[in-house]
Amino acid sequence: MENDIQRKLGERIRNLRKVRGFSQEVFAERIGIATKTLSSIETGKAFMTSQTLQNILDVLGICANDLFSFPEEISKDDMYKYIINKLDFIKNDEERMKIFYSMAKGMC
Repeated sequence: MENDIQRKLGERIRNLRKVRGFSQEVFAERIGIATKTLSSIETGKAFMTSQTLQNILDVLGICANDLFSFPEEISKDDMYKYIINKLDFIKNDEERMKIFYSMAKGMC
């Protein structure tokens, strides 16, 4: 039975796995479970053992706080407004502008 925390956690694991470039097959092998089991975890249909959780953290190179930090759902327009607001706030601060510029340049 799927619940909200399982679904969110599964989505978070899937997103982190993809960001790190792991296919489901390779990731499942690295954490010591079947691909079908990983699929069930990522879709929120199943939960994992504490050992599988530890293996996921180890393979992804993150701590539990990173895994259980769920990004808030925010619209694209609201994200854009937030970024523009921050840029307006730092536009006269050369050091912060340099940092932001470096971050933005590294995204492409």
